[in-house]
Amino acid sequence: MKWNTLFIVLFFPFLSFGQSKTLPLKISKDGHFFQTSDGQPFFWLGDTGWLLFTNLNESEVDQYLDDRQEKGFNVIQAMLLPKLAAVNQKGDSALLKSNLSQPQQQYFDFVESVVDKAAARGLYMALVPVWGGAVKEGKVSSAAATAYAHFLATRFHNKKNIIWLNGGDIKGSDSAAVWNAIGNTLHREDAVHLMTFHPRGRTQSSDWFHNAAWLDFNMFQSGHQRYNQDTTARKYGEDNFRYIQADYKRTPAKPVLDGEPSYEGIPQGLHDPKEPFWTDKDVRRYAYWSVFAGGAGFTYGHSAVMQFHKAKEKGVYGVREVYTDALHAPGASQMKYLKQLLTGRSYFDRVPDQSLLAKDTGSKHQRIIATKGTTYALYYTATGRSIPAQLGKIEASYIKASWYDPRTGVSTRIGTFPNKGVKVFDPPGKEEEGNDWVLVIDRS
Repeated sequence: MKWNTLFIVLFFPFLSFGQSKTLPLKISKDGHFFQTSDGQPFFWLGDTGWLLFTNLNESEVDQYLDDRQEKGFNVIQAMLLPKLAAVNQKGDSALLKSNLSQPQQQYFDFVESVVDKAAARGLYMALVPVWGGAVKEGKVSSAAATAYAHFLATRFHNKKNIIWLNGGDIKGSDSAAVWNAIGNTLHREDAVHLMTFHPRGRTQSSDWFHNAAWLDFNMFQSGHQRYNQDTTARKYGEDNFRYIQADYKRTPAKPVLDGEPSYEGIPQGLHDPKEPFWTDKDVRRYAYWSVFAGGAGFTYGHSAVMQFHKAKEKGVYGVREVYTDALHAPGASQMKYLKQLLTGRSYFDRVPDQSLLAKDTGSKHQRIIATKGTTYALYYTATGRSIPAQLGKIEASYIKASWYDPRTGVSTRIGTFPNKGVKVFDPPGKEEEGNDWVLVIDRS
């Protein structure tokens, strides 16, 4: 019998609905990138939907996932348990009497339905088993953590689109036994899924766990403070590329990315709404700086979206918008242009290379970051500063140069030049904050 396609879609929708459009993720041979199980490049473009499982109902989940898919995101970072007494919008408790070793089926049925919805849209779910607050308060034992991790490994083993984010805004030295219990159990019983550690602000997973067998890739939280608000010993300030540079050199090589930079729509310094708020220009700077420095991806965040703030709710961190409006913030729509820029060229040969610049790379927001593949070079300026390009660094007799606009993804041709010597390229517009550009040099 010859089936009519429309008939099948109308009367047998289950044949296609919910099928996963994802493949398991792996680490590339050189250790610096993600790839799918069939060897295709995977550029991590994440969004922080932290309170997804507790603050959204089913229709709201559909709306959110549809929006993030349309905007080019491919990873959603979410907390399974923001707290031990977590309850979803259906009224289902996550745990029996807030006991981590007694997860409740109905709550995790909803979690699984969201995971499946994400898979049908080609989205991966980066799941935090339990947020760090309860662990830091001493409410979680290693034995309970082991039992809970066993439950997660059994429940989600066959889901292709799972990534584990151990930790949750906490230092790895705080309750290390619990984090190792979760990590080791998931690694032993669910090694098909990649895993990292989401750390406290201004720290990185490699500070504690780089050589742990369960840590497949590194993640850091560059945080929400500007330069003069950084009180840590490192004093990296807004220079999130410095975390990348440190981890890129470690052995064994592992991918690294900024899993929580300054969020769009959140106060600088996080807690005082009288401070200026971070905007799309800041998010773009964090994204291009970290990826060009060697990052395997980037996670975007918006204050209203990460907490799914709704009308008439109090919210936190001086939130000023409802999440349904914030979904369309400028930065959220601009992140896909970074992914498009990189995936449109040879992928696994890309390396960070500041020798592509003939002169001083600058400091703070003036800094220029450069990266290259075999036949191309990319330079990012956050302020429209002139770029002194040292040519002859890629395989080409002649190069063609163009400007790539991180705000729109539009390329503008500059010209063709011999691939030798130093040539200064002056970006469009005047030098100022937010006039950011990528100089693209390709083999002609």
